[in-house]
Amino acid sequence: MGADDRFQFLPNAALDDAQIIFLPIAYDDTVCGRRGTADAPRAIFAASEQLEYYEEDLGWSPFLHLRPHVRPELRRAEGETETAFHARIEAEARAIGEGGGLRFLVALGGEHSVTPSVVAGCLSAPATIVILDAHADLRPAYKGSAFNHACTMHRLREAGHRLIIIGLRSLADFEAARLAGDEGISVHWAQDLQDRAGRAPMLAALGEIRGDVWLSVDMDAFDPAAVPSVGTPQPGGLAWSAAAEILRALFENASASLRGMDVVELIPEAGQLSQITAAKLVQKAISHWGRRHKFDEAPRIGAQTGVAYE
Repeated sequence: MGADDRFQFLPNAALDDAQIIFLPIAYDDTVCGRRGTADAPRAIFAASEQLEYYEEDLGWSPFLHLRPHVRPELRRAEGETETAFHARIEAEARAIGEGGGLRFLVALGGEHSVTPSVVAGCLSAPATIVILDAHADLRPAYKGSAFNHACTMHRLREAGHRLIIIGLRSLADFEAARLAGDEGISVHWAQDLQDRAGRAPMLAALGEIRGDVWLSVDMDAFDPAAVPSVGTPQPGGLAWSAAAEILRALFENASASLRGMDVVELIPEAGQLSQITAAKLVQKAISHWGRRHKFDEAPRIGAQTGVAYE
C-alpha cells in the first residue's frame, strides 16, 4: 500500500484488529458540476501524510492507541446498474458493521449519492443524520435517476431518518416548501452561522440528539475560502472553527452515539488545501471518537507505534 491508500501513511491493520475503518468510494457518475470527486479518496489519503499525529484540540495522538484499516476502493463496474452498485455499497458497509467490536466507519467519496447507501448498511433503524451541506438535495429524482446526488436528503428522509442540515444556502422553491412542511428536517442556514451567537441554537440542537447519529460532510458546506475545490461551490458557508465546534458538540453529547461519518464532493486540487482540510476534519473526528470511548487510557499498541521516524 502507498501514501494514496493509507491514512497518515500508517500501517494497515487487519480488519478484525482495527477500530477505525476507512471505506473509499470512487464515484462521480451523477455530478452536476465539475467531475473529479472520484479521485478524492486517494487524494485525501495522500494529503493526510502532511498531518502531524498529535491532535492539538484534545491533546493526544489517537493512533498511538488506535489502528486503522482501509478497505479496497469501491468503483462502479462497467455495465453495472446504479441499483446494483448502491446495493454493493450497502452490503460492504453492513459487513463492516457486523464485524464485531467497537468501530468507527469513515466513508470517503466520491459524490454525495453514496451516503444513503452507506447509512443503510450501518444503521438498521431510523437515526439522526447530521448533514453539512450547501444544498438541500431533496429531489425525489433528477436527470432520470433516484440515485442522483441531488436526491441524497430525499433518500435519507424516505428511509425514516431525522435530518439536521447545517450550512444550507442553495435550494429550489419546492425544496423550500418541503423544508417548511416536514417536521423531520431541521435547518441551520449558512447566514446564521457566521459568529458564535448565531451558532448557539445549532450547537444546542446537536446537544439534544438522542440515539444513533451519522455525520455526513459535503465539503461544499465550507466557505470556498477554506475549501476552494468542490463540484458545486456556493459563496458563503462554514468556517473551519464552526466545523470544529460541530464535532465537539456531537461527541460531548453523552446521549448521542456517532456511528460513523462520510466526507464527499471534494475535487482534489494542486494546492492541496481542500484535501488537507478534509483529512484534518477526519483526524479530529477520530480524535473525538477515541477520547469518547476512552482509548486515550488504553495501552499504546496503536498503528503509530509501528512508524519509523526520521
